Amino acid sequence: MQVPASFDYRRATSVAEALELLRRYGEEARVVAGGHSLLPMMKLRLAGPELLVDINDLHELDHIEQAGDELRIGALTRHRTLLESPLVGRCFPIVHDAEKVIADPPVRNRGTIGGSLCQADPSEDLSAVCGALHARVVIRGEGGERVVPMADFHQGPYETAVGVGEMLVQVRIPVLPGAGSAYEKVERKSGDWAVAAAGVALTLREGRIADAGVGLAAVGAGALNLDAVQELLNGREPSEALYEEAGRLASAHCSPVTDGRGSAEYKRHLAGELTRRALRRSVARARTAQGTTGEA
Repeated sequence: MQVPASFDYRRATSVAEALELLRRYGEEARVVAGGHSLLPMMKLRLAGPELLVDINDLHELDHIEQAGDELRIGALTRHRTLLESPLVGRCFPIVHDAEKVIADPPVRNRGTIGGSLCQADPSEDLSAVCGALHARVVIRGEGGERVVPMADFHQGPYETAVGVGEMLVQVRIPVLPGAGSAYEKVERKSGDWAVAAAGVALTLREGRIADAGVGLAAVGAGALNLDAVQELLNGREPSEALYEEAGRLASAHCSPVTDGRGSAEYKRHLAGELTRRALRRSVARARTAQGTTGEA
């Protein structure tokens, strides 16, 4: 049986205590909440922290609230809470789309949005979703808080902008009137990691696409914000021809690799097709939100 190397364990009772422990132990400390990604890595000796800081008692980090034109989600908010939130579903149907296909109920009951984003796995669903939504993350440390765009948060596979002695405390997503969004995923079996996935978010202004966001998962690092596709979409009228062009561009701007889930060519094809599907559904949802013709 695989077991992790020995480590210390502390259950923090406040954010300040958690930050102090992270500062004291430096690079040898890791935060744990759900643990569904970290603990398997520790068992395989792919991660070997000297200290685990358990933050499950930090209830101030478990919240969903609208503040002005932003939806603010605490880092400790569980997948299940996101899936069951009417506010999240009304503002961002893309999140509900993704949460329905993330793992299985036991994982969704314990896993958190903060843990998902901090894992920085290129195949992770919520990272692609937050990229498409142009989310920002709040990182807190000894010197206070800083707000980092999602586009700059992931700095490579399994690497984030969270520094030594810091922790992710909140995710902020802009709430845009009349917006539409959708997430499309192909997986080998229910609850599996994606073979490929695509998320799209946008608004319609005078019949033209605005504020477009496109994020891909499982087709290589650097696909959380496809600038080329977003630039193509903004200011254009929705049409099947535009969807086709956007799909081709998405395929061209991802870098999948061949593995047990499929060939690089197949994943590249899926990236384009799923982008087209998500774009089509996002436009339909935006039209519905604005009270015009369209189906969600």
